[in-house]
Amino acid sequence: MTAWSRLREFDPLALWAAAVDRRLAEPAFQRDPTFLATLVPLMQIFARYFDAEVRDLDRVPATGAALLVGNHSGGGLTPDTSAVFAAWYEQRGLDRPLIGLGFDAAFTIPVIGDVMRRMGQVPASAENAGRALDQGLPVLVYPGGDHELFRPWTERNRIDFAGRKGFVRLALERRVPVVPVVGHGGHDSVIVLMRGERLAEWLGLKRIRLGYLPVLWQLPWGLSPPGPLYLPMPAKITVQVCEPLDWSRYGPEDANDPAVVDRCYVEITEVMQATLSALASETPWPVLRRLRSLLPGG
Repeated sequence: MTAWSRLREFDPLALWAAAVDRRLAEPAFQRDPTFLATLVPLMQIFARYFDAEVRDLDRVPATGAALLVGNHSGGGLTPDTSAVFAAWYEQRGLDRPLIGLGFDAAFTIPVIGDVMRRMGQVPASAENAGRALDQGLPVLVYPGGDHELFRPWTERNRIDFAGRKGFVRLALERRVPVVPVVGHGGHDSVIVLMRGERLAEWLGLKRIRLGYLPVLWQLPWGLSPPGPLYLPMPAKITVQVCEPLDWSRYGPEDANDPAVVDRCYVEITEVMQATLSALASETPWPVLRRLRSLLPGG
């Protein structure tokens, strides 16, 4: 076979897809407390860049399993997620793990994938979430996934789970407390112009579990796709932990009742949307708010 023939047959997406499969076949739970002890101070520094504030974290039960349900923002760096982890370990200590469900393909990214695993994140699946809850651990889930993460900037103050209700069924099956966690400001740290569904489909990115190839405006690259390391804009980030929802009237059998699942889904999305709207009213321009705070007397 000639070099030209080999080049024509080269399929980088197939190699990436194989890498995703290999990484997902690894043990899901690889949390490393020693590594976390080094990482948490760095996460706290990152949170201070955004003057991140996590309110009412004490609403999460001190012991036992719980499902924390968040809205996903901020592009590849998701600074509000980092703020939650930093605040969690500052207040709860390293002996109370927080398990986060992460996007499959992210675990194949050099360095980042290893950091995610060692800090306690696992590939997003009902099986992994169920295993953590069965061990009495709190689990942080973002039902909107990449759909919400890459929603356009004009929709930054909107909760958008894209109708994904698996987390509701999981909570009903396990009968665990459900705690809404609403972040604001992260979606001003990078400007998402479009999700890029058609572009992702045209390029065949579903083979690597990517349904979107968004177009971003980010520093210093200007218009660009996600991937290159960028400088997030300093946006004031506020994360509000809401009161746990009372779904105790339902039992595990209700996880198979579409009417109950729909009712719970509407309840939590309405609570989270009201909270996000209130945060947006409080800080309508997070970047200006953060820059103003850096001025003398700010």
